[in-house]
Amino acid sequence: MCGIAGILYKKDATSRNASTGHALIEMLNGCQHRGPDSTGFALYGPSHDDQLRMRFFIGTGDEATVATTKIKEILADHNAHIIEDEVVGNNYRVVVEFDGNVQKLSYDLEHAAKVISIGSSLEILKDIGTAHEVDDVYHVNSFSGTHGLGHVRLATESDVRPEAAHPFWATGFADIAIVHNGQITNYWKMRRRLEQRGFEFNTANDSELIAVYLADKLSQGFRLEEALETSIEDLDGTFSFLVSTKNEIGYAKDKLAVKPMVMLENEDMVAIASEEVSLNKLFPGQALSTMEPAPGTFCTWHR
Repeated sequence: MCGIAGILYKKDATSRNASTGHALIEMLNGCQHRGPDSTGFALYGPSHDDQLRMRFFIGTGDEATVATTKIKEILADHNAHIIEDEVVGNNYRVVVEFDGNVQKLSYDLEHAAKVISIGSSLEILKDIGTAHEVDDVYHVNSFSGTHGLGHVRLATESDVRPEAAHPFWATGFADIAIVHNGQITNYWKMRRRLEQRGFEFNTANDSELIAVYLADKLSQGFRLEEALETSIEDLDGTFSFLVSTKNEIGYAKDKLAVKPMVMLENEDMVAIASEEVSLNKLFPGQALSTMEPAPGTFCTWHR
C-alpha cells in the first residue's frame, strides 16, 4: 500500500498562498499512513535552454567524495560545464550547461553514481522518512513551481533505502517522472523488450519501467494522452499512476481499478491523490466536489 499525489497549477503558483512544495507536503501528510517508510517529490520549476539539473545519491564521508569526483569526471568527458553545485543531505545537486546527448550522458553517469533525476526543469527529492522529515533536510516547502508529484511508500518487496523511494525518473529521458501505486505483473516481459532496443534500467522497480515505457512512446511522437491509452492495454496488473513531463501531468488506471484515486479540478488547478483527505488538506474546512476516475481511464492536463 502506497500513496500518490499530484498537482498542476493552471495559473501562476505564486498567486496562491501555498507553494507547489508546500501543497505536496500537505497532500502527502494526509495520506502518510499509506506509506510511512519513505517519501519523495518530483518538482518542476522554470527551465533554461541548454541547462540540466541533476541530483545524485552520494552517501556520506569518503563515499561521497569518491562519488562526486566520478560525477565531475564524467561531466567533463561529455563537455558538461558545471554552473553550480552543492551537497544537501546525502544528495549531490549540480546544474550544468549541456547541449549533447542526454541519454548517453545519463547512462554513463548511472554507471558511476546513483542518479535521482535529470531534467531542464525536473528535480526529484526523496529519502527515508515522512514528508515533513524529508522537507527538514531538502527544504521542499520553499519550492514554488508549476507542477509536481509526490509519493509515500510502504516497503513490501525491497529494503527501506533512499534509492528505493519514489518518484522515479525515466532513466535516459529528461524531465519525465512517475509515481505509482500497484504492481505490473508483466514487468520482465516489458523490460526485456525495451532492453533489446538499447534502453537501460537501474532498478528492478516496475515504476521505473512505466516511466521508460511512456518516455519511449513520447520519443516516437506519441502525445502523452496517447501513450497513457496504450499503457492500459500493454501493462498487466493493478495500477494507478501519475506521470509528469516538462509541461503536463496525467493519470492512468487499470481496468479493474483496485488502486484508489480521487481528483479535484477547478479553474486554478488540478489535484489528484490516493485519498480524499489529501485534497482536503489543500482546502481545509471547505466542502469539495471531487470525483473518482473510472476503471480503465486516463487523462492529461497541460499548462
